[in-house]
Amino acid sequence: MKSILVPTEPNDAMWSTLSTALTAAKTFGSRLEGFAVRVSVPTVVAMDVAPSASLAFFEEENAEAARQSRDLFAKFMADHAVPAAPPAGQPRGPQTAPSWAWLDDAPEGDNFVGHYGRIFDLIVMGRPSTDPQGPHMSTFEAGLFESGRPILLAPPKPSATVGRHVLIAWNCSTEQARATAFAMPFLGRADQVTILTVEGAVVPGPSAEQLAANLALHGIKTSLASIKGGDNRTAGPIILDHAQRAGCDLIVKGAYTQSRLRQMIFGGTTRHILTYAEIPVLTAH
Repeated sequence: MKSILVPTEPNDAMWSTLSTALTAAKTFGSRLEGFAVRVSVPTVVAMDVAPSASLAFFEEENAEAARQSRDLFAKFMADHAVPAAPPAGQPRGPQTAPSWAWLDDAPEGDNFVGHYGRIFDLIVMGRPSTDPQGPHMSTFEAGLFESGRPILLAPPKPSATVGRHVLIAWNCSTEQARATAFAMPFLGRADQVTILTVEGAVVPGPSAEQLAANLALHGIKTSLASIKGGDNRTAGPIILDHAQRAGCDLIVKGAYTQSRLRQMIFGGTTRHILTYAEIPVLTAH
């Protein structure tokens, strides 16, 4: 994971997001690249329903937020003595220690996260919240569904470590298989890996024992845990509770095995973890 993308916004969660990204970058010797997430012009403005003064005000607000984002990103890197990466076009050797770069003039809209994120090994974002300043669910979902890359969700308070004890929330699904495959760089370095299955919250597919046997071929030792779910104990709370009690510092969880619409209406494991996780979560769809 030599390249890490960090969509940046001037909100209270950003410092924890950058801390989580830097912890991962120290593990892998990664280049961190930030850019300002810029809100797209509202439809009412784009359709010229609002007066031109509103458009000018919105553009100035967007520009100011972008400046604040860059200043926040650069200050964090300076405070943690992370050097700037060589400019584009200069010779670069193998990346062995964290460095940083900034992309100026990123276009407006959440879609850019998904489009640009396709060339990165990892995208780090804050856990979505209801704060108008973000992190926004729309930004997360653009990265999740459009980039084809794994997303590392940072909790509101940074974790001192990421990936020492990894919990794989195995439900046998395609989405979980992708997340687990993306997590292999973390799994290969982990001190402990636990595969958790919540009975009654799985789909047809390989068992946890079969996953453990495959990981063993890579030299990854695992322990297995199985917990019975039920009407009063759904998978989301069980996963988070087990991760906390076991001292895990990373959850690997595929996103939206159930449809996104169903989870929005009725709730679901992904929705619960997005709302309540207090440790980093590596996810993919």
